Amino acid sequence: MELLVIGVVVIFIIVATVKFKMHPIFSLTIAAIASGFMLGLAPQEIMSTLGEGFGKTLSSIGLVIAFGTVIGIYLEKTGSTQVLANSILKLIGLKRSPLAINLAGFVISIPVYCDSGFIILSSLNKAISKKTGIPALVFAIALATGLYSAHVFVPPTPGPLAAAAILGADLGLVLVLGLAVAIPVSLTGYVWARFIGKTLTENEEIEVTEETETLPSSVKPYQAFLPLLAPIVLIALKSVADYPTHPLGEGMLFQVLGFLGSPIIALLIGVFFAFVLAKKSPSEEKQGWVAEAFKQAGAIVLITGAGGAFGAILRTIDIASVINLESSTGLGGLLIAFVIAAVLKTAQGSSTVAIITTSAIIAPLLETFGLLSLTDKALVVLAVGAGAMTVSHINDSYFWVVSQFSNINVKMALRGHTLGTLFQGIVGISIILLLYLVL
Repeated sequence: MELLVIGVVVIFIIVATVKFKMHPIFSLTIAAIASGFMLGLAPQEIMSTLGEGFGKTLSSIGLVIAFGTVIGIYLEKTGSTQVLANSILKLIGLKRSPLAINLAGFVISIPVYCDSGFIILSSLNKAISKKTGIPALVFAIALATGLYSAHVFVPPTPGPLAAAAILGADLGLVLVLGLAVAIPVSLTGYVWARFIGKTLTENEEIEVTEETETLPSSVKPYQAFLPLLAPIVLIALKSVADYPTHPLGEGMLFQVLGFLGSPIIALLIGVFFAFVLAKKSPSEEKQGWVAEAFKQAGAIVLITGAGGAFGAILRTIDIASVINLESSTGLGGLLIAFVIAAVLKTAQGSSTVAIITTSAIIAPLLETFGLLSLTDKALVVLAVGAGAMTVSHINDSYFWVVSQFSNINVKMALRGHTLGTLFQGIVGISIILLLYLVL
């Protein structure tokens, strides 16, 4: 009975999202309530469980998502994303410009949504292509896969943040291990771009044009990097300080890093650095940016909370015994998390929804899989992320952004972008399984 309930509500989430275009907030909430009734919970118990799951999930990451979105909007609106891209291009060199574009996409996607990042940076592809003679579609696929890597693995992007909250993972470890996984996955996309990009052809009868933003001379490269790097470094240092052996001691430094490296404070510091980027912009304009950021963040926060509520309902049943997973190992658990996320991603298109839904399903199974340490939970978050990037195709808005702004038809986009995300997902889960065996 319980297994049937899980199957029904997951199918409902997919059908409601894809066919009826229902917002994930509604589909997840309805799925949670329906699950409660079908599992025989009393109405009052359903409501209290929903409220507890929603509140507990958001208590740790609500402000983190909001602050991270503000950083992303300021980087985008001030033109700092292009400053970052040009800085990386200058560092790597014009001869290795596809690699530079790939890494630029990777860095920029940490605070900026990959859709926006691709639109902003796609104007660089043709310009650099003309300078180097390398086909523009090599740059397009390299950029798309670089952006996609950080999107599913590296906080403060919403997916990994939500998964860490639902699964009770340490955000610092998710960040450190996420970078260890995401960088090779991004480079996989670069290798694929060099291989497949030269065989793709643009759709000549459709000309896509976009305005190229003028770089603000007042923004220096170090200023553009600070809002991004400061929170990452602080969160990572806190994770190092909290390690059981206490390598940095337990004195004043430990206390300071414990405060500054907490995700809320670290992202708030990043916000202050982002404000510096726009010091010459009109106040009314900046107020509009903040409002836009909070509007974006609000939707993600509510989806995350709904996912936490759904997970709280599922925790009321013993899923492990229902699916007969008592003999499953940690490796098996990571693979199951990957497969569930991949199925959900492929079926309904949204990586964030796939991550949140899968995390809610997997959370009650962590003890069964023996994945209870902080390192194990961080790897589960990443396994879910790897599944949630496998694969991006025609039901994913990002697929259409890549195809339209790269001026290629659906067939070419499936060959270049979709196959690239498949290889990235496989490489990602392979690295995660290796990390599990080593760590």
